[in-house]
Amino acid sequence: MSETSTGDAVAAAATAATTGNWRRAGIAGAAIGVIAAGAAAGVAIERMTVGRGMRQKARLALDASGPYGSLRGLPGKALADDGTELYYEADEVDPEAGGPRRRRLFGRKAPAPVTVIFSHGYCLSQDSWHFQRAALRGLVRTVYWDQRSHGRSARGAAQAGPDGVPVSIDQLGRDLKAVIDAAAPEGPLVLVGHSMGGMTIMALADHFPELVRERVVGVAFVGTSCGKLGEVNYGLPVAGVNVVRRVLPGVLKALGSQAELVERGRRATADLFAGLIKRYSFSSKDVDPAVARFAERLIESTPIDVVAEFYPAFVEHDKAEALAVFLEVPVLVLAGDKDLVTPSSHSEAIADLLPDSELVIVPDGGHLVMLEHPEVVTDRLADLLARVGAVPAAANVGPYGSTAQPGG
Repeated sequence: MSETSTGDAVAAAATAATTGNWRRAGIAGAAIGVIAAGAAAGVAIERMTVGRGMRQKARLALDASGPYGSLRGLPGKALADDGTELYYEADEVDPEAGGPRRRRLFGRKAPAPVTVIFSHGYCLSQDSWHFQRAALRGLVRTVYWDQRSHGRSARGAAQAGPDGVPVSIDQLGRDLKAVIDAAAPEGPLVLVGHSMGGMTIMALADHFPELVRERVVGVAFVGTSCGKLGEVNYGLPVAGVNVVRRVLPGVLKALGSQAELVERGRRATADLFAGLIKRYSFSSKDVDPAVARFAERLIESTPIDVVAEFYPAFVEHDKAEALAVFLEVPVLVLAGDKDLVTPSSHSEAIADLLPDSELVIVPDGGHLVMLEHPEVVTDRLADLLARVGAVPAAANVGPYGSTAQPGG
């Protein structure tokens, strides 16, 4: 599919959906849904040189060989303010891992450790932090959670049924507060968020500024934005972008109402789906195929109706003013220089509003920079944790981080 045909493809999907031709909409919706999942339509797909059966066998082999997403911690559940069950896992400090030792005077309660809470992005799950989790495991207390309707968390209760309300970034901020209350009710916090996860942190600051001032000692914004996402062009020509902005919300709403049929369409166009995901998730040409397949599995596991429920929230997202709450907190702002979903200019805008923050633009990095260049992301996170006293300055976060050596 050429870039000039993008507008026609999106318009065709809209027509098919609105006229009830769900067979066509199911196929076209596969590509449209990927846009909202961080992999927009309208890219050139490499010619396939092997048969479908061979490609399916290759995917199975990659799923079996890759260790990605296999790390698990102590499970827990938090209850959101609308009753949605939010799933999280905690990794505790290993006394033998070289973490900071705390003096304890006789008769006094040991101080609560620093807890690092990781919030993932749209159409992903907590497993998207696989490399960072492997590197930091045992050195510092960490909590990884699945946003509502993602991963192992329940579907958003407020979004269920005919009277359901749209998801908002504000709701996600309140969800994060519920996770903090359940998983880390006391002690210092470091908040790490990728894409939608970074927006979630901003919403937390907007609604609970005192919590941030009293307990948050460090923040990392990875490939995220504080607003104006409606202006992102996804690397598309002007005509294609205009069509996408005009029809995509309606297309997604229509496709979401026929989720089962559209999911069949997505499976039928698995090769196109995989190519789009790779294009809009990564920039490097030499990404480990197992990592690319892992990202594909994460994104394709998000139902189309969830894609539809969340998409409008990003256009409405505007939390630039809320960033002021982090002015006195050490902040890391990091993005890939070729991120087509939340361009690095959005990270630069965050850094401009937080002039004392550390800004890192990763060369040849795409939207899933923490999977594509994990060694860079982990190194900068480790430095932030050392600066705020969560880990010793000399702590060895381990060699885990090369996508060329899975499970290394």
